[in-house]
Amino acid sequence: MFKPYNPNPAGRKVGDCVIRAIAKVTGQGWEEVYLGIAAEGFSQKDMPSSNAVWGAYLMGQGWRKRVLPDTCPNCFTVKNFCGEYGHGTFLLATGSHVVAVSDGDYYDTWDSGDEVPVYYFEKEEK
Repeated sequence: MFKPYNPNPAGRKVGDCVIRAIAKVTGQGWEEVYLGIAAEGFSQKDMPSSNAVWGAYLMGQGWRKRVLPDTCPNCFTVKNFCGEYGHGTFLLATGSHVVAVSDGDYYDTWDSGDEVPVYYFEKEEK
C-alpha cells in the first residue's frame, strides 16, 4: 500500500528520491543522509546521485544489494514486490527512481507502485 512520505525539509518532491528513501529505511534524517552520500561522492570523486555512490553508502551501513529475477522484466512492479516481500525493510531501485519499502508498504512523494524495480537493497542480519 502506498504511504505518502517526504522528509525533505524544504518540502521538495523531485530530485532527491535517493535521499528520501534512504532516510526512511535507515531512520536517519534527510540532512544526515544527504551529507553522508555527498561525502561518499567526494571520496569516490563522483556525483552523489551516482548509483555506485549511494549504493556504497548503503553497503557501508550493512545493506546488501540483490538483483531481481528478470523472468517478467516489465510486469514485476513496486506493488508486486510489496506483496511478495511483505515483511522487512527494503530500498528498491528502478532505472530512474528509488523507493523505500517497509513491511509491504511503499513510501514516496507520489504513488510509484507501477514502477518496475531492477534491484533492491536489504539490511543484512547480524
